[in-house]
Amino acid sequence: MKKIIYSLSALFLLVFAGCSKDFLEVAPFGKLSSDNFLKNDNDVKLAVMGVYNKIQENYSKGSWTSVYFMKNLPADDTKCAGPNAGDTPEYQYLDDFNITSDNTKIAAIWTNFYSTINSCNTIISNVGANTAATAGMKTMVGEAKALRAFTYLDLVIMFGGVPLMTVNPASTDEFNLPRSTTAEVYAQIESDLKDAIAVLPLKSQYSATDKFRFSKGTAQALLGKAYLYEKKYTDAATVLGACIISNEYQLESDYASIWSKEKEFGVESIFEISYTSQENYGWGNFPWGGGNESNIEMQLEGPRADGDGSFDFSHLDLTKLNLIGGWGFNLPSKKIGDLLYSNPADKRIKGSVASEADYFAAGGAYQPGEYPYDYEGYLRTKYACKASETTDPATGQPELNYGSNYRIIRYADVLLMAAEAYNKSGNDGAAQTELKKITDRAGIAAHTETGSALFDQIVIERAKELCFEGSRYWDLVRWDLADAQMKSIGFVKGKHELFPIPLNEILSNTAMEETDQNPGY
Repeated sequence: MKKIIYSLSALFLLVFAGCSKDFLEVAPFGKLSSDNFLKNDNDVKLAVMGVYNKIQENYSKGSWTSVYFMKNLPADDTKCAGPNAGDTPEYQYLDDFNITSDNTKIAAIWTNFYSTINSCNTIISNVGANTAATAGMKTMVGEAKALRAFTYLDLVIMFGGVPLMTVNPASTDEFNLPRSTTAEVYAQIESDLKDAIAVLPLKSQYSATDKFRFSKGTAQALLGKAYLYEKKYTDAATVLGACIISNEYQLESDYASIWSKEKEFGVESIFEISYTSQENYGWGNFPWGGGNESNIEMQLEGPRADGDGSFDFSHLDLTKLNLIGGWGFNLPSKKIGDLLYSNPADKRIKGSVASEADYFAAGGAYQPGEYPYDYEGYLRTKYACKASETTDPATGQPELNYGSNYRIIRYADVLLMAAEAYNKSGNDGAAQTELKKITDRAGIAAHTETGSALFDQIVIERAKELCFEGSRYWDLVRWDLADAQMKSIGFVKGKHELFPIPLNEILSNTAMEETDQNPGY
């Protein structure tokens, strides 16, 4: 199925580099490569597939600009790690809060986001202007709006107010856009998602080969998340509640199984990004600059075990700890490991981390004379390198062919967001009901607290349930808890709530001034 989804090229869509003068290198402005394209359902579906292809690249790009990793890096549940601090310094800078506006990783995700938005705009504008558009084509315009909202939500969370491009520039006079306010960006996100909710099918209405696509439930979950970031708690409770009572989703019974190949697009999946092992890449033909269909981030972020690193898995009993070696980035922090292990009954431990004691008990060791860089006593088992997640060595290089999907929105996240929204809007009974679904699966006691004490428990349950999934840092920021929780590791209040606007955007966009930069940069 994944081969079908993502071998489709984005050639049909014009790719802009961002809201900067790089647009000057692309012609013609605002036009499709063929005037005869986007004239029927199949054309539009191919174009929409191109957007998913871009999102796939944004989250696992061969040139090491993964949104997934960068959303995790500043958080207190993960360490940059790798072989040493100098291997990929700009990732290390994010982990250390040595963040500057000329960080090329930040600049790359900015550019990639706007390229994705450009592709969405092409579909929305061209099909929307087609008076002969079919019902199916109009539904896919809603899908493109949801995908645009998904991308803008990442942008506004990480950067604050950003240039709001909803129509692609048709001349050189139109591509320099000022920063919109945060409120204006959220208003556009809300509008796009409401339009999408009105037309998108339910997950159950998609065929097996289309389960990767945005459904009504995906748009509801995203809108609920946007409302939480805006502190519109009553609105969030309403839309998240609608997602819950749709009965389209449920929790997997075994937490540790969620990230396995067998559970892709399973009952808990609301949106995941798909990858494949079917390309069978080798060292000589892997697209290092981008365009990879496999999830190279899995190899990058697996525990290092190749001699110059640290871990020795040669005698590991895989029935006790199912891990193989990677390139060493994204190790768990002691803080999250200790939190998970603080209750040995918590079933999420197995699917999240392994302690040093458990590692040794499974036959693990360290390379002679070496100790893992940035290692604080825990190994990550969520999104871990496993032989079952990649290709047969006889047909391709296993390191380069992980097909592991990223679970971007899970039903568990919706339940936790709903619990928070109910709590903040004064309905603790409903909050306890949704939170109990999470604690029941984890095998721990339900929470009976109310008010701020219940909110404190929601904070803890989100940390344990969603560790290493890219939400922790931004949750702490929106709750105004980042300073208290992360000051000791370098967080500066009034600065690190946002990434800097990339320096090249400030310098090349004539509608921006240096004063438009985020505070502290």
